[in-house]
Amino acid sequence: MAAKLKHEELLSEQEFAKDVAKGLASDKKFLYAKYFYDMKGSEIFNQITRHPDYYLTNCEIEILDNHKKELSQIMSAEPYNIIELGPGEGIKTKILLDQLMQDQRDFTYFAIDISQKYLKQITKHFHKNIPNLKIKTVHSDFFKGLKKLAKQPHKNMVLFLGSSIGNMDPADTKHFLAELWGTLHDGDYLLIGFDLRKDLKTLMKAYDDSDGLTRDFNLNLLDRINRELHANFDTAFFHHYATYDVYSGAMKSYLISFKKQQVYIEALHQTFTFQEFEPIHVENSYKYLHSQIEDYATNTGFEIVRHFSDAKGYFLNSLWRVKKCPL
Repeated sequence: MAAKLKHEELLSEQEFAKDVAKGLASDKKFLYAKYFYDMKGSEIFNQITRHPDYYLTNCEIEILDNHKKELSQIMSAEPYNIIELGPGEGIKTKILLDQLMQDQRDFTYFAIDISQKYLKQITKHFHKNIPNLKIKTVHSDFFKGLKKLAKQPHKNMVLFLGSSIGNMDPADTKHFLAELWGTLHDGDYLLIGFDLRKDLKTLMKAYDDSDGLTRDFNLNLLDRINRELHANFDTAFFHHYATYDVYSGAMKSYLISFKKQQVYIEALHQTFTFQEFEPIHVENSYKYLHSQIEDYATNTGFEIVRHFSDAKGYFLNSLWRVKKCPL
């Protein structure tokens, strides 16, 4: 098992190096947001989610707390598989799982993640806090994991909480949802989170908080390249910048070079030149209109059962059902 994990870690490092080389060699430099979440990045992100400027987590907690009984009622008639894509800390999921346990629903919780470490953490967390929970983990990417679970009996309720869907461009979002539909069965459910469009002040505070946590989170990506690929980025010469694109509805995050400089990455045997004020694009976080959400559902084979929103109308957890034509 240890040898297998070391092999997986090596493949992961090689993919990281390849993606960094691709992004920094581009005319418009970029880095993939999925690489934010090393151990330090995950710790900073957890701090961000608890910060008063970051509204998303509290909105979703409010929604799940207010509507957990309705969601539980869906699973009253038959056994279910609760399948979570990228479970994170499990704080929000626990609200729903506690209600299901209280209502004595017949279900098994499956967590799918590419990180063995996070799967171990979520297992430990739920064993401690929900001792009688039936929990299984799947160390895989989302779709390989779902295809494995498709052979399991019982209906499925897939959880894709938070605003992870918002990190995908529109074409990737449609592809992701269509592929998700393809792995599920007729009548299965998807509970998915969407961050709604709102006033710019609220958005800017969330993505450029008053304590600089988002700045540290983004700069940690350069530190990660230093640590893992043996580069010499000096983060003192890069500035976190967040802006809102009113046309696409995306909060866009950049790291901007304060000066003309060169960075050497030993693992790539390559030097990259940055011009003064040259940006590195690191993330898009799309915000949605109700009409866009409805289009995504209907165009990828789902039917909307119900939208659940917080009191301010900032966030939406949308419950969808898989529709498939009989053969």
